[in-house]
Amino acid sequence: MEKDVHAHYNTANLTQKIKKALIQAGKDLESLTTKDLTVIDQLHTGGARASIKLFEKVKFNHQDRVLDAGCGIGGSSRLLAQTAGCRVAGVDLTAQFIEAAVFLTRACKLDERITFHRGSVLDLPFEDHFFDAILSQHMLMNIEDKKGAGTEFNRVLKPGGRLILHEISKGSSSEVAYPVPWAAEPFISFIEPWEKSLEHLLNQGFELETYYDGSDDACRLLQKVTKANMNREAGPLDISLVLGESAACFAKNMFANFSNDAIRLNEVILKKT
Repeated sequence: MEKDVHAHYNTANLTQKIKKALIQAGKDLESLTTKDLTVIDQLHTGGARASIKLFEKVKFNHQDRVLDAGCGIGGSSRLLAQTAGCRVAGVDLTAQFIEAAVFLTRACKLDERITFHRGSVLDLPFEDHFFDAILSQHMLMNIEDKKGAGTEFNRVLKPGGRLILHEISKGSSSEVAYPVPWAAEPFISFIEPWEKSLEHLLNQGFELETYYDGSDDACRLLQKVTKANMNREAGPLDISLVLGESAACFAKNMFANFSNDAIRLNEVILKKT
């Protein structure tokens, strides 16, 4: 199944395509900023604003060591390092994502505080009790073995460490409109009701600290994005650069899925007991 997930996200020559698009957009490859990249590197509902809002709830400090699980091309890793000064390790299954993350982080001059590793959250390449916090944004939808993920999260977290989730779960409707960012077809989509995911994590040694259902916020935002996209021509920097041509359907389908309660958005902080 990991091969299928990797195939869904893998884009040949991604770093070269990103470089070309940045040049076409008038960006200096020797001096990029995180704002230059927000269109392409925030691959989750709500983008950078949602990430920063979540970070503020945790109150990170510059001494914290944070794992960005399912880091993509490193957008949230860079935001964390920049806004909170954290030391960040990003992990992703997709080789092209890791290559692009390394390039973009170096170009933003944040590579002294961030490292990237290709790997699976079911077999994390880190020692026990290594991290103060783990961030997981829109990643668990591709993980069938959520119990296994919870076990690994618990293993690499220090006692008292936080698990910060910004994740999609299953709503009351069984009809999900595809394609969506994490799956072109249902066979690599493993969304489940939030209550079931929470049960897995509680059984793996976590306790719930805060929970917020961001579904209505996400629905309103996606409605605006869908309308804006109707009259917008894609520039060189576009999410399709990273997620393929089907990305043109994502905002419309995600709006429909939230509207129909096929999916929910959960913002959660848990503590390792």
